[in-house]
Amino acid sequence: MSNQPPQHSTPGHAPAGSLLTATDLRKTYGATAALDGAHFSIHPGEVVAVMGPSGSGKSTLLHCLAGIVTPDSGTLTYDGRDLSAMSDRERSALRRSEFGFVFQFGQLVPELTCVENVALPLRLAGTPRKDAERTALSWMQRLEVDDLGAQRPGEVSGGQGQRVAVARALACGPRVLFADEPTGALDSLNGERVMQLLTEAARSTNAAVVLVTHEARVAAYSDREIVVRDGKSRDVSMEFSR
Repeated sequence: MSNQPPQHSTPGHAPAGSLLTATDLRKTYGATAALDGAHFSIHPGEVVAVMGPSGSGKSTLLHCLAGIVTPDSGTLTYDGRDLSAMSDRERSALRRSEFGFVFQFGQLVPELTCVENVALPLRLAGTPRKDAERTALSWMQRLEVDDLGAQRPGEVSGGQGQRVAVARALACGPRVLFADEPTGALDSLNGERVMQLLTEAARSTNAAVVLVTHEARVAAYSDREIVVRDGKSRDVSMEFSR
């Protein structure tokens, strides 16, 4: 659990000390309302699970929080800055330097070795190759895959590949880690280990984790749960604290 207990807020008010906050987000695709007044907040070092059935709007919420999609209306604040008001270039820079991403299928580059995959974000940021690969190997060791450095993604198991993907996401020291169904393609045993290592590694650096999932066993690794349904959100932990 996070060392800092979450502080809750009423809609329209950001909790004190929150790193990333969304208020009354709305996003429509054609006649479909993907988000219809969703709220969200997260503190440094906190793991928040975003839960909901397929088509509920949880992935759209993640994409808005990460600056990939711009909401039609609402307020989105990261570290005191208006994320929606940033240019595409500014949001892209933010995703390279302060946000990390883990996807359901890892999305590793098949032509690169595992250590080259983990080092890739550092290399793109201008870090010399030796330094980048040294950092990459240290993260691979923490994720228990340092023995796979010379192998390519197609030569490792699904669980190993996903741990390599987690190492890549953390290698640049992100302040927020976005994990979209990170165990969805894994069996339960590999999924449990990936979640243990992911949350332990993120908390050790005080990174916030936005965890999108539809599985209760995965959400159990979080400090707090936000349920999204029909584009609306509710904080489950607030309901239990009343």
